[in-house]
Amino acid sequence: MADPEDLRFIPDEPRFHQSAELKGCKLGRHVVIAERVILRDVTVGDYSYFERHAEGAHATIGKFCSIASNTRINALAHPIERITSHKVSYRPNEFFRFLGVDQSVRDSRAQARVVIGHDVWIGHGAVILPGVTIGNGAVIGANAVVSRDVAPFTIVAGVPAKVLRRRFEPAIAERIERLGWWDWPKEQLFEAIPDMQALSIADFLEKWEARLA
Repeated sequence: MADPEDLRFIPDEPRFHQSAELKGCKLGRHVVIAERVILRDVTVGDYSYFERHAEGAHATIGKFCSIASNTRINALAHPIERITSHKVSYRPNEFFRFLGVDQSVRDSRAQARVVIGHDVWIGHGAVILPGVTIGNGAVIGANAVVSRDVAPFTIVAGVPAKVLRRRFEPAIAERIERLGWWDWPKEQLFEAIPDMQALSIADFLEKWEARLA
């Protein structure tokens, strides 16, 4: 007979809608992939989720990330240095026989990998351009176009995305980074969630820093 404590936890397996398209991806525990999400060469950390119609390619995404619908991570960069930016120059096989995919364009996109930290919220319709790194705890506003790195616990919005404010003062942000709650085992997370709901950020940090000291 199973230990009653096990009833606290649902199965760890990721869940994805049957209409989602995933290729070369690695999904962590409790990852959720919604309708018509398209992912190519994306690693998704534990508890992160994609809402419907999101797309991502060549990206590493941390734990507990909330990725809204219609977002685009590592949006395709067309080769504007060529005489044409149209895909006829790099995917001619779609229009002609005997001409293959230009692997150099594919390789350059794969090398410009997007890296997203833990506990990042990416709002509806946001676009993350190639090579961008987004720090832990950052927030990306709806419909933002992120062309530069985003510091941890920073809120950005607009086209191009600009800093609006920090979520917390630097000292608090540093304490959150040290606490690293996103790496806690599920037993500890289970205990901490009521405190996440009820305590101020300062009280939460004080309590759990003391417990883990």
